[in-house]
Amino acid sequence: MTANGWAQIALILGLVAATAIPLGRYIAAIADGRVTFLAPVERLFYAPAGVDPAQGMGWKAYTLAMLASNLAGFLLLYAILRLQGVLPLNPEGMGGQSAWLAFNTAVSFVTNTNWQAYSGESGLSYLAQMAGLTVQNFLSASTGIALALALSRAFAAGGVADLGNYWADFVRITLYLLLPLALVVGLLLVAGGVPQSLSP
Repeated sequence: MTANGWAQIALILGLVAATAIPLGRYIAAIADGRVTFLAPVERLFYAPAGVDPAQGMGWKAYTLAMLASNLAGFLLLYAILRLQGVLPLNPEGMGGQSAWLAFNTAVSFVTNTNWQAYSGESGLSYLAQMAGLTVQNFLSASTGIALALALSRAFAAGGVADLGNYWADFVRITLYLLLPLALVVGLLLVAGGVPQSLSP
């Protein structure tokens, strides 16, 4: 390995070490509901669904809520993949995926395995990539972090009677952690000259 390679590894390890404690404290504040700068936006998600973010859930309710959110994400992604031929943002006129390929792709992105049995950008429209795969990459990460929070609460409480509220964890992780991080990284990519266009 070259000196440049070792320097890059050292840089990444240094960044991880330097950010682990502050990021961990920030995630704990999100989990406790102490981060509230987007509270009005947050309430927009709870009110229509009748969710009380302060209402704790036992393991069964938490699990069912997680499965319901992932089922909804799967169905939406499956529909986008099957119907991409008639949906907008498809300048190359790609047809919809077959039933089995759409099922496989939707399951893999909802479960954050991201296994692709097709040729990426030559098989999916821009809408399918942006509103389908990218959204599920976000939401599957939110689901994983929410489950990690529930597990840590179970260990801290010595039981599974109150794991917090899945919907609150899911929304807060997305709004307060993943979206801000994506914005910062996106701006760094733009500053670095990474191209993005909707041209075919």
